[in-house]
Amino acid sequence: MIEGLLPQTVVAVEAYGYEDADTLFPEEAALVARAVAKRRREFAAVRSCARRAMEKLGVPPQPVLPGERGAPRWPAGLAGSMTHCDGYCAAALVRATDLASLGIDAEAHGPLPEGVLPSVSLPAEADRLRKLAAERPDIHWDRLLFSAKESVYKAWFPLTGKWLDFMEADIELTADGAFRATLLVPGPRVGTRRVGHFDGRWTTGRGLIATAIAVPHA
Repeated sequence: MIEGLLPQTVVAVEAYGYEDADTLFPEEAALVARAVAKRRREFAAVRSCARRAMEKLGVPPQPVLPGERGAPRWPAGLAGSMTHCDGYCAAALVRATDLASLGIDAEAHGPLPEGVLPSVSLPAEADRLRKLAAERPDIHWDRLLFSAKESVYKAWFPLTGKWLDFMEADIELTADGAFRATLLVPGPRVGTRRVGHFDGRWTTGRGLIATAIAVPHA
């Protein structure tokens, strides 16, 4: 699902289920030693995906440890993103010379819990979701908006090192599988340009919603 949303320079590896996860590096295992079994399985499975992506890029497999605000610290020369939800995980990696940043997210394709949408959406976004729901009632647009905002944050943070609130990006989804996130705060600098928006893509399948953003250098 994820790979089809990203440029060809990106390597994406995904897994349905957690049975084939690789053994964690000791420093990774220490981080989840006291976690419940489900959390340990998810943690290991998504890192297995990341290491397989590293191998495809010719990078020796190595630990993926959390940095500031939990963002993964990638090997030098790589940019990437990871996601997991119940029964699914994925990692996407690219050489940092090919893209400035990546953000991916996957969610179960179901409605958001009652009361969540107002806390994650702007009034204009909520209005657009109602129109999209009339056009494509087969899509849970509220969950899709949430996923897109997660991908926006994951693409934003490596470029800025700053928090981005749900209300600081206005996302316009389209029924053809695309979206644009207009940043409502000063965007990051990529090279000599100031980024004012992120463009992304979305898809559904196998009971999931997936979103992805690739931030070019120019």
